[in-house]
Amino acid sequence: MSLAPMLPIPSTAQDVQDIIRINMRSLRLARNWTQKDLSERSGVALGSLKRFESTGEVSLVSLLALAEALGALDEFTQLFPLPDARRLDELSEQQVARQRASGRKP
Repeated sequence: MSLAPMLPIPSTAQDVQDIIRINMRSLRLARNWTQKDLSERSGVALGSLKRFESTGEVSLVSLLALAEALGALDEFTQLFPLPDARRLDELSEQQVARQRASGRKP
């Protein structure tokens, strides 16, 4: 059984922000850590952590530090998956990192 509250399927960026905020707080509480404990373990200022838990606002650097302290950093590597190759030549192209967009509209 999950400790996280049941939340609706996210449809906006604000929904995702709220889910991340609530899930992070739930994970912290499941570990029986105070905000001060997580602040010290992550290196994120206590004020920043409190603001994040109440509003969802936090820098990316702080969010990643909190995720690392809670053992949830791996999920962030899945945020922007590469598109599936449709042709064999696209597969080799994906292995060469592009530096800028082509300017063509899809």
